[in-house]
Amino acid sequence: MSKYKKAQSEETREVVNFLNQILADEQLLLLKTRRAHWNVEGPDFHAMHLFFEKQYNELDEWVDQIAERVRMLGHYSVGTMNEYLSMTHILESEMDGTHSSVLIKDLLINHEAIIVYIKSILDEIEKLKDQGTEDFLVGLLQAHEKMSWMLQAHLR
Repeated sequence: MSKYKKAQSEETREVVNFLNQILADEQLLLLKTRRAHWNVEGPDFHAMHLFFEKQYNELDEWVDQIAERVRMLGHYSVGTMNEYLSMTHILESEMDGTHSSVLIKDLLINHEAIIVYIKSILDEIEKLKDQGTEDFLVGLLQAHEKMSWMLQAHLR
């Protein structure tokens, strides 16, 4: 194997590690969003039940896209709860209540953690010369920023 291919493989492995960490974050956030959908109570139940459902459907699509990006790069996606919990930047938390504002605050913290993480690795992805993944992550960043904005709007 040439020196170039070896270096490329190591670079790709680094990119895949970043993607699998994001995949773990997204899976935990997906689970927490479903929990919010299942357990929300209060006078805004119906609207929030539908709102959380829309969000978990979007998250589910992102999870699939991240896993497929890893496969496109020739590696395997993490896929067990143990792997997710060992890799995630998000804290698994007990539900502190069932009112939508409590659930929204928890989800918002998680979206913001993912935003911070994606921003922190974009320069590294650029150095690894993977423009496809960089572009993919910028789109994912924008999606999380929009979802965060929507959650924040409910708290104002």
